[in-house]
Amino acid sequence: MPRVLLIEDDPSVREGVGLGLRRRGHELCGVASGEAGLAALDAFRPDLVLLDLMLPEMNGVQVCRRIRETSQLPIIMLTARGDDFDVIVGLEAGADDYIVKPARTEVIEARIRAVLRRLTAPAGRDGSETHGDLTVDRTGLTVTKAGQRLLLAPSELRLLLHLSASPEEVFSRQHLLEYVWEHSYHGDARLVDACVRRLRQKVEDVPGRPRYIQTVRGFGYRFGPLG
Repeated sequence: MPRVLLIEDDPSVREGVGLGLRRRGHELCGVASGEAGLAALDAFRPDLVLLDLMLPEMNGVQVCRRIRETSQLPIIMLTARGDDFDVIVGLEAGADDYIVKPARTEVIEARIRAVLRRLTAPAGRDGSETHGDLTVDRTGLTVTKAGQRLLLAPSELRLLLHLSASPEEVFSRQHLLEYVWEHSYHGDARLVDACVRRLRQKVEDVPGRPRYIQTVRGFGYRFGPLG
């Protein structure tokens, strides 16, 4: 079972989430601060981080950015509110998904499994392909730009794999939510838009004038044109 690092300053939430996930077989390390969470990364070596947004001193956004400097480790933000500011700031920092507290253990478990599935290659295609200076290795799950490997979060990687598999095809935000995030209901398009912005920062020469990840106004996103 995946090893989960829970960074949450509320002891009741930390105890409740920890108890629920341990009962489902997870090995869990729960800490109360961002500093302790960063220290636990090397000591505990988790497969995924559950990260509270509103932490004292070093908040969740700062912790997320620190992790993203060196790691593709999946991160799910925990927030007490689902308002635009909290969610967008967390996603822009590099979180793969978010959960509004309080949440049932089965909901958290489902999100954990969905995020971890993004670390596996999608069915149907393998091998490596090159688009301009961007090389996508679908077997090794790596992406390089001009020979330099890019550090992509799981959601960014899966989004790029899906878009680049069908150049010029336009995908709606709802389709991408269902495929990348496995949100089968009428989900939150902010997940898609924030992930696209982060991905453009990494794959585009000029993110404001994207060559690879194109917006089709009123419809969604596509990969290309490539010329």
